[in-house]
Amino acid sequence: MLCQAGNLFLLTKGRKHIFNNRIISRRGIIGFENEQKMFNIMRKKLYTAVCCDVMDDLGFRRQALNCNIRPISKNNIVMGRAKTILSTETHEIYDNPYEGEIKAVDSIKKNEVVVIKTGKSEYSGVWGELLSMAAMVRGANGAIIDGYSRDIKKIKEINFPVFTAGFSPLDSKGRSKIIDFDCPIICGGVEINPGDIIFGDYDGVISIPKSIAEKVIVMAQNKVEKENMIKEGIYNGKYLDELYNEYGIL
Repeated sequence: MLCQAGNLFLLTKGRKHIFNNRIISRRGIIGFENEQKMFNIMRKKLYTAVCCDVMDDLGFRRQALNCNIRPISKNNIVMGRAKTILSTETHEIYDNPYEGEIKAVDSIKKNEVVVIKTGKSEYSGVWGELLSMAAMVRGANGAIIDGYSRDIKKIKEINFPVFTAGFSPLDSKGRSKIIDFDCPIICGGVEINPGDIIFGDYDGVISIPKSIAEKVIVMAQNKVEKENMIKEGIYNGKYLDELYNEYGIL
């Protein structure tokens, strides 16, 4: 049954109700209707800065990755569950030098974002066109690398969002080795666990711990609504002091 109250909709499904794309039970709000709708809301309404503001208020003040990790295209936006990968430098060419990359990329699930910790390695381009294509076909939404990437022009052509610390034409063979994946990592100075929410835009990349992700997204939507009211007030000639006293944000 679908009921309307103003611009808000309540869809009843058995003992649960769906309210503004979030599932509500008698115990209160328990989550978004589905993950894809959550990401759609983030893409349409949110941006990394407002999510950082909310996490600051919740006591999570170090969730932005190092600012040298930049999108390869200025319009790149990425969001999804963290697919963590741990890479290390090597000076040996192994019999199967790409074994780790192959296993990690072939295990990607829909709506994941590849997050590679290289230890800020400048030794090679650990991410490239073929890995991007394979990840995209598996359902990945993008890739974050704290080291270097290559094949940048080709990756742009397939419109796969990549955020990276730099570029290098050098192959990873004999220079880097994937030693683990789906494990906790520290990438760009931020602790990231598998399943955390990764969000990247032109301002940078942030990680939203999965334990607070839904709360952050809801609070960020509320803050954006207040910001829109403040912008309207500015256009109408109001002073910042008056607007700050009214809305409590800036």
